[in-house]
Amino acid sequence: MIRSRMIDAAPFFNRVYLPILCLLALTLSGCANMQGFLEKSLPFPVASADKVESNDFVVVRDDDVVGRLASVRLAKGDTLPDIARHFSLGINTVSAANPGTDVWVPEAGDRILLPMSFILPDAPRKGIVINLAAMRLFHFKKEVDRMAVSTYPVGVGTAERPTPMGKMYISRKKHRPTWYVPASIAADHRKKGDPLPPSVPPGPLNPLGEHALYLSRSTYLIHGTNKPASIGLRATNGCIRLYPEDVERLFAKTSVKTPVKIINQPYLVGQRDGIVYLEAHPPFEKSGKANWKKIYAQLQKIEKKSGCTLDWKKIKDVVIEARGYPVPVSLSPDGREKAMAKPIKIWHPRTLYGQPEVPEFTMDAWYVLAATLRDKIDARRLAAIINHQGPPIPARVLSKDDRHRVVAGPFDDKGAAKDAAKRLKIDLELDGVLFET
Repeated sequence: MIRSRMIDAAPFFNRVYLPILCLLALTLSGCANMQGFLEKSLPFPVASADKVESNDFVVVRDDDVVGRLASVRLAKGDTLPDIARHFSLGINTVSAANPGTDVWVPEAGDRILLPMSFILPDAPRKGIVINLAAMRLFHFKKEVDRMAVSTYPVGVGTAERPTPMGKMYISRKKHRPTWYVPASIAADHRKKGDPLPPSVPPGPLNPLGEHALYLSRSTYLIHGTNKPASIGLRATNGCIRLYPEDVERLFAKTSVKTPVKIINQPYLVGQRDGIVYLEAHPPFEKSGKANWKKIYAQLQKIEKKSGCTLDWKKIKDVVIEARGYPVPVSLSPDGREKAMAKPIKIWHPRTLYGQPEVPEFTMDAWYVLAATLRDKIDARRLAAIINHQGPPIPARVLSKDDRHRVVAGPFDDKGAAKDAAKRLKIDLELDGVLFET
């Protein structure tokens, strides 16, 4: 693993700011509340977000685990899709790692876990390996005396149109590709009242994004997207979808003829620094049974061969909870659980990469009233969902008394507002009402 440079803020903080904050805490709320005040004022992060690696690692010796868990305190206006994208994580893993946290309207000030640690899939470490259950892509490259791995979250095929598994290779690459609409997808859109042209040129409406790697299996691609909030979901027609910034990096480092292996492993076991880890993801339909039998046998073999005692109750809990990140399941000789390193506390970034920006409400513009709701949280949630459509549709909540209006816009003209209302109807089944200010 590449060791990230960390900023140790504690010495400086203790010397300069701690006396000031202590005095302020005593003045405001008394000694009993000082600890809580300090936690809210400065949660002692030890690293800035850009110092914690989330994509590129070196596999040390025979280790199977890369990366390190981290945590960040949510700011006002954050959504889990925004956090996920900034740290190159899928919404599936961020949500699973933080059960009970609202995806679209999380509580500002809460600290959430960033599952930036991964067990490498059980497959040859060559070329590209995609684990559908983990919704994660791994790109392996053998260097002089080490193995480098880059990993990115992906969106995969739906249950109705699953991503095919097996061995393939990159047949060609294309920057700014044209999307030639498959007949099956065209038929689906006609049923929705959204007829598509035979082809879509490069641009914001192209679902392939700016980069595409074509697989040897016809009609399937690894590509970017204009719907980044779908990364970490079963939301494609079978293709592999990446964040625009991730596919750009993958495109640059991947050559034609690179082998690609697509697998489905919801349960993964690995070792690092003498500790055995288990990672579990919700299996697709009934696909996890055979994989679990293999992993169970592998765990028994590790315990017998190494003499390392495993915590079988913990193993059961990991499988049931399926949090999607490596959890230590080995015990010390005295029967105590071997703990993994504590998550790194990191500063909240000044801005989250790709977070939608909503223009100010202006006059002389067109808007769409998407809904009027009584619950403000429900209204904020709907506005956040609309903001994360692809391409984005700006939306906000305008409140008066107990009525909270979700308004999309501004739009320069009636035609643009009408197009947005149509997309809201097709994508979210909302009957929008156009109005001009």
